[in-house]
Amino acid sequence: MTKLLLSIYMVQILTILSFSSKAQNTTADNLNLYNRIGEISENNIFQTPKYYNWGGSIIKGEDNVYHLFYSRWKNNFYGWLTSSEVAHATSSSPSGPWKYKETVLKGRGKGYWDAITAHNPKIKYFDGKYYLYYISTNAGDTKYTKKILLATNGKRPQDCPLRKLLRESQRTGVAVSSSINGPWKRFDSPIIEPTDPITTLTVNPAIAQGKDGKYYLIVKGDKPNEKRFIRNQAIAISDNPAGPFVMQKQPVINNQDTEDMSLWYDQKRELFYGIFHAHSYLGLVVSSDGKNWKKSNHEIVLKKNEITTLGAPEQPERMERPFVFIENGKPKTLLTSVKKGDKSYIITLPIK
Repeated sequence: MTKLLLSIYMVQILTILSFSSKAQNTTADNLNLYNRIGEISENNIFQTPKYYNWGGSIIKGEDNVYHLFYSRWKNNFYGWLTSSEVAHATSSSPSGPWKYKETVLKGRGKGYWDAITAHNPKIKYFDGKYYLYYISTNAGDTKYTKKILLATNGKRPQDCPLRKLLRESQRTGVAVSSSINGPWKRFDSPIIEPTDPITTLTVNPAIAQGKDGKYYLIVKGDKPNEKRFIRNQAIAISDNPAGPFVMQKQPVINNQDTEDMSLWYDQKRELFYGIFHAHSYLGLVVSSDGKNWKKSNHEIVLKKNEITTLGAPEQPERMERPFVFIENGKPKTLLTSVKKGDKSYIITLPIK
């Protein structure tokens, strides 16, 4: 065999091996969380008097303490759009029990993009800094009082112009700190605006850093050209965790109404995973490049009608805001929020 033929042969072999490696990476989706969720005890339920607790995410600080950043508000469950604030709780375990420490973010008042609320936080640590992603709203030039805002709670946007304005003004922003305990620097503008494949609003952020060093941000918005009330999940990419982010045309989820994505990059499998809620269950989507997504091979994580079998005190009306806490590369805790009657609370379930 001549040197030329041998070189061609070796190039072909390397190409085949490289393709096989990539194919293996895209088919390495063997993460199955179903039936790995541990039982619920009192320590796993984070409920506080006079407040609706909701959503949030967990991070382990440099102090070896686990920190939960979450939403809370008073008065009415539907007051999340007018009264929510971002709070901070701590624990010696990622599954609780949790103790409230402080309120971190509130609405900054008229004149700011985040004038009225701070809601649905995600806490991340990138390049030596803590990034606290959150959503907020404002009423523009509309005059209002706190009483007027509270009067919109429970009303449908189509029946209440102010409620409609508040909903459609929701955007995603970020606050940055060199310490898990703050102070937090906020910015004058949101980090992303609605554009194809979503419209109207950008909410419920989820972010992860890929193998390429870029930052992949998922946000929810309304589905364009749709008369029904259906939401899309969209992906945007940036070289910086604070943006600017470039929206991708291909939606993450386009074939069903879903909400509340959380996102992480699995370094062992070299795959992105996103966990979401779809009314009756928590599910997984997967991507090898952060741009093109599909249902995971093991899509179901937890069904709403099964949560009482794990020890939940009651069957919830709503089970939303999923989040998977990763420690040492492995899923450690599943966080979800439930509503029953006039109360809501957070459950932090251990993953076996």
